[in-house]
Amino acid sequence: MSFVGDLEHLPIVDVIQLLHATRKSGTLCLKSLQGESQLVFSDGCIVSANHSNNSVRIGQILVQMNAISRETLDATLSEQKTAGAARAPLIASLIESGKLKKEDAFKGLETLIELTIVEVLTWTEGTFELDVDATVISDEYRYIPEKLKLDLNLNTQNVLMDALRIYDEKKRDGTLMDDTFQDEEPESEHSQGMSSSDTIISIDDLGLDVLDDLEKVIPGFFTPVKVHDPSMIHREKLGSIFEGISPDGQEKLFSYLSQGHQSTGSDTPSGPTHAMILFSRNEFISHTVMTICRQENFFTFSTDEEENLEHIICQSFSRDLLPVLLIDSSDDAPGDGMAVMTQRVLASHPDLIVYHLTDGSDFNSIINTMDSGARAAIPKPDRNNRNSSFVNETIRFLDTIKRCVKASSSSAGKGLPNLFMDCMDEITALKELEEIITVIDRYISSVLGRAVTFTFRKAELACCAISRSGSSQPLEINIPGEAHSPLHNVISSGTIFYGESEDTLLKEKLYSQIDTPLSHQILIAPLKCLGRVVAVTYADFGSRHPVAVQTDLIATLLRHAGLVFENALYRKKFEKMLNSQH
Repeated sequence: MSFVGDLEHLPIVDVIQLLHATRKSGTLCLKSLQGESQLVFSDGCIVSANHSNNSVRIGQILVQMNAISRETLDATLSEQKTAGAARAPLIASLIESGKLKKEDAFKGLETLIELTIVEVLTWTEGTFELDVDATVISDEYRYIPEKLKLDLNLNTQNVLMDALRIYDEKKRDGTLMDDTFQDEEPESEHSQGMSSSDTIISIDDLGLDVLDDLEKVIPGFFTPVKVHDPSMIHREKLGSIFEGISPDGQEKLFSYLSQGHQSTGSDTPSGPTHAMILFSRNEFISHTVMTICRQENFFTFSTDEEENLEHIICQSFSRDLLPVLLIDSSDDAPGDGMAVMTQRVLASHPDLIVYHLTDGSDFNSIINTMDSGARAAIPKPDRNNRNSSFVNETIRFLDTIKRCVKASSSSAGKGLPNLFMDCMDEITALKELEEIITVIDRYISSVLGRAVTFTFRKAELACCAISRSGSSQPLEINIPGEAHSPLHNVISSGTIFYGESEDTLLKEKLYSQIDTPLSHQILIAPLKCLGRVVAVTYADFGSRHPVAVQTDLIATLLRHAGLVFENALYRKKFEKMLNSQH
């Protein structure tokens, strides 16, 4: 288990894009009341899928595509049945026998993945869990002869875009919930006498040996739709933990973990107000903490890979939530390791709230926690002493987690409103454009990461400094006034631009001096006076990942700044007129 969360908090589209961006390998297991589906990733690319509908299978898809006939499918399945352990996967058998073109096999797999994604897009709630197989795959498709090897690492972005297009078309046409295939395939002469379990196409039949290496985390056969009993899920997840615990104690904890499923939907707020991110390699801690945080409608994630933390933190920030990070101790991350990890995370996100989950409350662990910048050390229930007090200790521990998350700041931009008002007040007392620009840069760089304002000088756009979250760095940048770039577009339109841009002029003139930002998401805002743009502010996130930006506050600040500067010009003109009369 390396990445766990809720689909209502992070939609499947965002999950897929995140796994693609971080080049993950493993099986993404998706669960909801509608059933279970899986998407298999290899180095960030989707290589296979398992649809929640048992009738949506690769063989049936190939028949629907007219890539093979029903008779060919049934005959090949019969051959596989008699081949025993030496049987080749369905796609490999069809290709080797000349009954299926490689291009059609590729398209069939792509269709299966698209149908699976379209199905999951209809799920308004559910969970996702990425199971990672660390085994190095030395021969990805050893069932397929060398001359027939296929590069089945599908372009994830293209597949996702096609799936979204299909979803939109089905939604528009009112066919979104229609069955893609019949629930039962008609029996042919080749399949008569075979039981339903014999005719189910296993994961191997997809023709991808990568799935063999991931077999520990992929169901052996396509699974039908299930309705999950919350209590049974807890029993399955935690059954091995309770050796030595009385049945009454087990029932008490199961009841505690299931209580959130008994509440009505009317009691649930429209959206999460708090965020919790758990870093843990302990299945018991992961399952119990995630469960009680979901009960509270927290924005929740769990991971056991530090490289995931930055992306998850940014997902929280994008919803204007300041997350609480819980770092669990383990053999791989003892007290010293937790402290080092905390310092690394706080270096990028100094406002983050961090707690350590420790195996005890000894003096050294508390000191290490406080020295690292974490708020406190929370002792975990003693996993080596599962006596009569273990269940009560676990419940108290989980109640403490909930209180800590609730008591923490819920807004990622909590300090920005105060800074906004301070900047508004400061600008009110200013008269010179350079002074006003300094305040504008300070605010916008605090919101994003870095900002620079260009003014017109001798038919050029020129700046003398760039602000980085409050501090200024001297530099000289000049951009031709007649060139074409997002800067010039904002000057012409007089409106704020906030979006992605890979403009060549910015790369040549700006990024050559201040480094290329990690993200292409930029903001360009005009400062207008007397009806024309007198300056334009460029801002990006620098080395940070993008977060939600309240562009309306930036627009308000700039509008206020323009009026202040305009009044200052009128006062200067009036004073000059009075002086000329004396």
